[in-house]
Amino acid sequence: MVDLALDAVRAVQRATARAVGRTGAADPAPPDPARVATAFASDRVLALDGRPVEGFAALSGFFPAADGWVRTHANYPHHRTRLTALVGLPDDVDRTAFASRLAELPAQELEDRAAAVGAIVARVRTEREWRASGPGQAAASGPLVRTRARTGSSDGGPSRGGPSMGSERRQATGSGPRVGRSPDGAPLAGVRVLDLTRVIAGPVATRTLALLGADVLRVDPPDPAEIEWQHLDTGQGKRSAVLDLRDASGLRTAQDLLDTADVLVTGYRPGAIESLGLRPPSGVVTGRVSAWGETGPWAGRRGFDSIVQAASGIALLEGRDGTPGALPAQALDHASGYLLAAGIVDALRLRGDGRGRDVSVSLARTATWLLDLPGRDPLRPPAAAPSAHETVTHGRVTTARPALPEYDDYPNPARPWAQDLPAWHPQPPRRGRTVAR
Repeated sequence: MVDLALDAVRAVQRATARAVGRTGAADPAPPDPARVATAFASDRVLALDGRPVEGFAALSGFFPAADGWVRTHANYPHHRTRLTALVGLPDDVDRTAFASRLAELPAQELEDRAAAVGAIVARVRTEREWRASGPGQAAASGPLVRTRARTGSSDGGPSRGGPSMGSERRQATGSGPRVGRSPDGAPLAGVRVLDLTRVIAGPVATRTLALLGADVLRVDPPDPAEIEWQHLDTGQGKRSAVLDLRDASGLRTAQDLLDTADVLVTGYRPGAIESLGLRPPSGVVTGRVSAWGETGPWAGRRGFDSIVQAASGIALLEGRDGTPGALPAQALDHASGYLLAAGIVDALRLRGDGRGRDVSVSLARTATWLLDLPGRDPLRPPAAAPSAHETVTHGRVTTARPALPEYDDYPNPARPWAQDLPAWHPQPPRRGRTVAR
């Protein structure tokens, strides 16, 4: 897991070096393994008033089924409601009664029925089972970061690719997105990122873009509210607003934001955002993280890091005596987030050809990368407690420092969820070298 984490962080460093024209130079400063490990375990490091948070809800976790094991995810209220309804139990059922009910049902039946109703259950598989399956074969195909140049113009708004940028407002102010050196040293200063992500992987990607200087505006639906600890853990450097894209006014505001953005990052299932009517302009870079990828039989399924670990064989490799276990961090989430951020930085640099690009990663593809790495050691010693050098405290919140060694802290701690206006910061006058406007 250490190699996966370090390589994912190095991918961001190298993409940033390419963006600022350091090609041919020596590699950037090597990441500090201790800081990277702490950043990848940030949910376990996060503390409020010195007390750790509980990362999983009562009905999330491993449960014995009638013929094996399953893993569930019920951290959000609507996922819990679907899960309890699936097995015919009241929404306020406790973990013991829930476990007793799951023990009566076959694991595969639970997984299949959950997928049909939007609940989240994975049958725990061996690595061999996963690799032989249709979803496993789809997850093993293609690059870790898939980037496609778009051709033609969408109908979602003005094109923002090419030298002219296509925005009268930016032409009038003489401002525009920059990828390169800037007066404040931020390689993404002036880049606007519309962040429609949740949980960990997508927010890690956009948090990294904010660390590099981008103006990141995270937009959530009003319900369900984001889980507080997740926002505190991955919301640094961003602003946070609420819009209901199912409402005509909210969708119109979101489209206006997107029409004047440089990057759209989504963390929902393929097609979910598009089904609401949001249309990226042709020159915008889009980034997407999904659980299972954009092709294959599970492309439309919901999933999270823990669920992918269970389905892909990682849980049994991390367990003992047939009882499943888990990686010491949400490594698939974090690695996928850094890989997506690196791909977006590269796509921004390439926009000089006048085209936007679609960048995508999936947790399942990252899981295959991890399974393919040599030297796996499930008997590794437990991780050491993080030192003060690896964490930072602002007020009542203690979080991990950035994994990138060039940065000691994020531009600002996470702001209160949903307390910002859905609007971009004013652009400063454009100076210095510009790339791919």
